[in-house]
Amino acid sequence: MPTLSWSEIKHNAINFSKEWRDETKEDAEAKSFWDGFFNIFGLSRRKIATFEKSIKRLDGTTGFIDVFWKGNILIEHKSKGKDLSAAMTQARSYLTMIKNYELPRLLVVCDFYHFIIDDLDTDTRHSFTIDELHEHIHLFGFFVGYEKRVYAEQDPINIRAAEVVAKIYDALKEAHYPEHNLKLFMVRLLFCFFAEDTNIFEKSILQELIDLHTNENGDNVGLELIALFQTLNTADSLRSSLLPDRYKIFPYINGQIFAELIQIPFFDMAGRELILEACGLNWAKISPAIFGAMFQGVMQPKERRDLGAHYTSESNILKVMEPLFLDDLRHELKKAKGNKKALTALQKKLSELRFLDPACGCGNFLIIAYRELRRLELELLKYFYQNQQVVDIGAIIAVNIGQMAGIEIDDFASQIAKLALYIIDHQMNEEVSLAFGQYYLRLPLPEIANIQNKDALTADWVNVFANQPVNYILGNPPFIGKQMQNTMQKKAMETIFGEVENAGELDFVAAWFYKAAQMIQDTDIKAAFVATNSISQGEQVGILWNELYNRFKIKIHFAHRSFKWANEATGNAAVHCVIIGFANYDTDKKYLYDYQDTKGEATVAQVTNINPYLIEGKDMFVKAQSEPISKVPIMKYGSKPTDGGHLLLSDSEKIAFLKEEPNAAPFIKPFLNADNFINGILYWCLWLKDAEPQELKKMPKVMERLAAVQKMRLASTKAATVKWAATPSLFTEDRQPETDYLLVPAVSSERRQYIPIGFMDKDTIVSNACFSVPEADLYLFGCLSSAMHVAWVKYVAGQLKSDYRYSNTIVYNNFSFPKDISKAQKTAVEKAAQSVLDARTAHSSSSLADMYNALLMPKDLRDAHKALDKAIDKAYRKEGFANELERIGFLFDKYEELVNPLFG
Repeated sequence: MPTLSWSEIKHNAINFSKEWRDETKEDAEAKSFWDGFFNIFGLSRRKIATFEKSIKRLDGTTGFIDVFWKGNILIEHKSKGKDLSAAMTQARSYLTMIKNYELPRLLVVCDFYHFIIDDLDTDTRHSFTIDELHEHIHLFGFFVGYEKRVYAEQDPINIRAAEVVAKIYDALKEAHYPEHNLKLFMVRLLFCFFAEDTNIFEKSILQELIDLHTNENGDNVGLELIALFQTLNTADSLRSSLLPDRYKIFPYINGQIFAELIQIPFFDMAGRELILEACGLNWAKISPAIFGAMFQGVMQPKERRDLGAHYTSESNILKVMEPLFLDDLRHELKKAKGNKKALTALQKKLSELRFLDPACGCGNFLIIAYRELRRLELELLKYFYQNQQVVDIGAIIAVNIGQMAGIEIDDFASQIAKLALYIIDHQMNEEVSLAFGQYYLRLPLPEIANIQNKDALTADWVNVFANQPVNYILGNPPFIGKQMQNTMQKKAMETIFGEVENAGELDFVAAWFYKAAQMIQDTDIKAAFVATNSISQGEQVGILWNELYNRFKIKIHFAHRSFKWANEATGNAAVHCVIIGFANYDTDKKYLYDYQDTKGEATVAQVTNINPYLIEGKDMFVKAQSEPISKVPIMKYGSKPTDGGHLLLSDSEKIAFLKEEPNAAPFIKPFLNADNFINGILYWCLWLKDAEPQELKKMPKVMERLAAVQKMRLASTKAATVKWAATPSLFTEDRQPETDYLLVPAVSSERRQYIPIGFMDKDTIVSNACFSVPEADLYLFGCLSSAMHVAWVKYVAGQLKSDYRYSNTIVYNNFSFPKDISKAQKTAVEKAAQSVLDARTAHSSSSLADMYNALLMPKDLRDAHKALDKAIDKAYRKEGFANELERIGFLFDKYEELVNPLFG
């Protein structure tokens, strides 16, 4: 830990250069030279670095490193005028003979006058003379904590750190170390790894404790670490007078990190090597915003597939924070520049803001919020103390981690969040130290990390700051759809939503919106959450937002429309999300962020109002209807087999089956789900509703399949399915049209400009993954195949990942078909619709998936659709529509005319 200011270090470097610029003899003065070099930083070379470190070469001979400080610097010193390039080659040759955890960050070669430095962390080379040393002294700033760090989210060090910690965790778990003790031990170990590389501890003292004071077989590693943890939890004045020197050099930490006594873990030789390997990593390069979520993944083996996928990218976190509070605070700081009274007032404001993340996980939202708040304060302090000497840095810092609060149900994640807040606080203190040239270390840690290990849905959010007001609620609540919720989660949803109609259809994240809306009543608190995009689509809009608007009177202040969340790590799930910022009051400044590409950057527009579908428009929502609001035929689901696959056959299975059971031919019919229809894949089913018992009895292979269906249904946990076991030859839901019909797939890719639909004959069985419209005609086909209908689907339908999830009750039944159109207009639509079908026929060797692929769509089919769009647009209004936003705005207006509006 540095005791010298940065200006003193630079001054020392200048004096060192004056003293040594004329020296030439390697042997005579090299040791004194390097003793003096370390003294520049107030460091004693004897305590940290070794002269003439012996090392075994690959050929069995012994070499000697001139100066070596494990994990930090390797120096080769030559007489003036010697070849320094050859010396660097010699220095690099030693790297293969050094243990991984001892590898240095810097390779330095010097002939008293010339320096060449290779930074192995940044893969950069620096060359300068001794007279220029003071200009390059920052390269060695990490010795004593003066270093500006840049964190890279995809830096390999993140993965390496997570991997080695995972191995330590696994080793202890396999040795039956108790789980609660294991989690606390890992949190403490992580703190120590960070502390050693971020100047909370002196450089390398943890590594030396393990390397020099534990046995190679690892049997006393746990004893040493537990003794260390107890020392870190003991104030200097209370430490034993007999405490060994190897512990005395560690500072008193506090912060409750080391307070609870835990059992002694035991290691073997491999475990000891893992600890040393972890010590050898540069933990200063790992952002606390990243490591917390990564190491939570370490504790969850199912998530080990990709240790790089366990954190939310910083750019996505800032999408929440910038419009919520950062943009306004940055604007205030810019206005206050040059006005000390305004700067003082702004710093007071910054120090009084309080942030709550009620699903904080490992704390990454709170960490980034705190970091940005501290950086704003630092810029403010630079303005305030411009050209002034600051002696007591601690006295000028007002922002602290007590302004951050989190609620987290997982005990390990909550411990990690506390740890991460202390680490980010320390790193921000280092940034202030670097800016003002005076080192500041906040030790012992204050006991103010406010992370509560509770269930956020039953916890009291209001009193999380002991009755002090909250300013902002933010975070990334769990993404769990209704089908994936366990019994406890469903019960929590019932408790939150009470008698709200159809609340069982909501995603789990909706509960956080509801509790936040309750809390912010009659306050100026602003909230912003990341959510699955499904809460702004389909049936959930009418259920959730009816409550938020009508009961709690919230207004949306900003929103990011659907985009891909998290980082780009291999194996990362494709989660499409929205961000919604809201409050209990209105604002003139509303911002809507849209994405042409869900993986790309957003464009932003200031709008007059943002509705629950996250478009500019009136506050309204589309509720499920049992029948169409327009005069059109009924659309219904297809038939559901509930058969365990025993009534279904692929094309090859059908051929083989008929060889053994030729009498089944009349009862095998084409069977279409959305995927088979769009991709042109032949599939078949046993359709036995008209089969007589004596016919079935004569077909043993059919009987085998019926027995399998019965067995499957009897094993179901659903009473209705068990009941259907009595009639295994029938689909559990039979909605097959008695006439030819129009088939609409329930799911279709958003990458298609149009949803492929088609006419089917009555003998093609339509599955429950599709919808059917009996009595449909060319005109209806034209309407549903148009850009107008696709616009409605985009904004109103639910989504499965990024695919459209069509619905009869939400989409079709609420779609406003053209009204009072002329015979000529209808004829124009029918003619254009037939042209679409003709173009498809011309390319019948291709599947609909290929024909409607945005990159492969044939020109004649594209032109036919454009002509159909024009005919449909003119059926709605003479002037047509310039773009999709005009279309959806028009459709919402028409919907409002036909159905009672939300606000009337």
